[in-house]
Amino acid sequence: MKKLSGIFMIILLVTSCDVQQKKEAKLPEVDVEVDTEAGQLPTFDIDWADVNIGTKTKMVKIPKVVVVMEEVEVEVPYVDVDMPNSGEKEELTLTVEAEVSDKEHTIEIQEILASNNKLYVISELKETDQTLGDKKLRISDRVILNAPDLNVKHIIVGEKPDRVFNDQYKYVKDISAFKSNLKNTKVIYTR
Repeated sequence: MKKLSGIFMIILLVTSCDVQQKKEAKLPEVDVEVDTEAGQLPTFDIDWADVNIGTKTKMVKIPKVVVVMEEVEVEVPYVDVDMPNSGEKEELTLTVEAEVSDKEHTIEIQEILASNNKLYVISELKETDQTLGDKKLRISDRVILNAPDLNVKHIIVGEKPDRVFNDQYKYVKDISAFKSNLKNTKVIYTR
């Protein structure tokens, strides 16, 4: 690849300039007595391509997202977990979010499973009949958990919306297939 780009640069340099020879080459004259006369190398007059670099103002369409966050007092589920040999507990707010377009959706945390030092937060994403038009909407649900510091994995049952924000969670179509791969789990919360 480097050889190709080097060859391309040589071709570009040769084709983007005008070369005119001004003098012809002349070899030095040599006498057998080793008297020499100075030679002359050819000279060239080279006109390079004129390159101008700058900026240009153009009208383009760019996406613009406006997110308005309001603070509202709501009832949030609270779970207090005591695990053997776990040490201190801390209050964690487990939040699941999805960014949707086209149609409104709901998202709800359905259950939380504990397995060794991991928590699996299982949520369900459902599409409603209400259309959004060209708007995007971020939806969320949360549960407050008083437990030792554990590794949290979010699993969302439903169709993954086509938004980059949603890449942070694992989406599955069938939760029973996902649960069949888990060992020694205990349900610590269910809706």
